[in-house]
Amino acid sequence: MGSLSIWHWIVVIVVILLLFGRNKISDLMGDVAQGIKAFKKGMSEDDTAKPQTPPADGKTIEHQSVQTPAQPQPNPAPTSPTSTAAGMPPRS
Repeated sequence: MGSLSIWHWIVVIVVILLLFGRNKISDLMGDVAQGIKAFKKGMSEDDTAKPQTPPADGKTIEHQSVQTPAQPQPNPAPTSPTSTAAGMPPRS
């Protein structure tokens, strides 16, 4: 019941054809094909038009880290070994 059978797909295609008509769908597919061709042409032009020159200067930026003296951490308050977070003595 969850999957669509071949009959469901046939009904969907017929409804789409009735709503949009054959001419609109064929025009749409032609436009998609032209877009794909233009994209491929543009990609091939980019590959051939790219100059094969080495990068200029090759400048690099060096980072020097500044180390600050470590701040001493305050000692935490001592805890008694018989107390727990709930305030009850530990189990033996």
